[in-house]
Amino acid sequence: MLAPSLLFLALFTYWPVVQVLWQSFHGQIRVGGPQAYVGFDNFLKLFADPAFRKALANNLVYALGTVIPSLVLALGFAMALVKSSRVNALFRALFFLPVLIPLVAAASIFLFLFLPNVGLLDYHLAKLAISGPNWLGDPDIALWSIMALTIWKNAGYYMLFFLAGLQAVPADAYEAAILDGAGPWQRLRYVTLPYLKPTIGFVLVIGLLNVVTQVDHVFVLTKGGPSDSTNLLLFYVYQQAVENYDAGRAAAGTLVMLALLLAVTASSLRTLERSFGEKEP
Repeated sequence: MLAPSLLFLALFTYWPVVQVLWQSFHGQIRVGGPQAYVGFDNFLKLFADPAFRKALANNLVYALGTVIPSLVLALGFAMALVKSSRVNALFRALFFLPVLIPLVAAASIFLFLFLPNVGLLDYHLAKLAISGPNWLGDPDIALWSIMALTIWKNAGYYMLFFLAGLQAVPADAYEAAILDGAGPWQRLRYVTLPYLKPTIGFVLVIGLLNVVTQVDHVFVLTKGGPSDSTNLLLFYVYQQAVENYDAGRAAAGTLVMLALLLAVTASSLRTLERSFGEKEP
């Protein structure tokens, strides 16, 4: 019974990883001839490429600027809407609605918002006699505009996990804290957050995966520009593989991206464990 599942896993998970690893040590694909073994040249060229270093820095800023705000907003929404009522159910649905919109469609909506002069943002700013910036054309602002879309898209999704986590917190834990004189902040710090530790860790991991694997909106809004200010690692890999036909460098970039993702995820989980202790209350 396990054989079909193992075969599927091997073909679509392990074999592609082996292929990427092999490709990262070989040169460009040549028609009618074998690929040359180049050792670590692809990795050396990768780190020497200013565009890659820029994409790496952008991804770090993008991760910090989207995962943490999305997590905080999601937790705030969940705490405000955890009680069952028709009004809360309506607001839960409204906050979750962006999750149901495909990322490309969401990017198209935000493109209409961010259009210079004729976009909705500039239209309303003009009513206040304010000249809006070039939201997607200014290198200092473009990445933040994309981050706003990401937060709007993901916060409602993370809210569902926090709602489930909050509903699992025992009511007597809050009652005991109130009897001990704990205020709202103390209850959040010493009751809610420790019980939500597994949920927070899970959301962090999901958030990190999203910021590395989702680039559809970058393609729609900016295509990595202007001046690589919104270029992210996965979009850089796409450019190398599809636009530059450099499969070796694209494979090397994929491995670096995977290694960074694993390292950051493991570090996040260890930090979270140290922050809240080994055991729940």
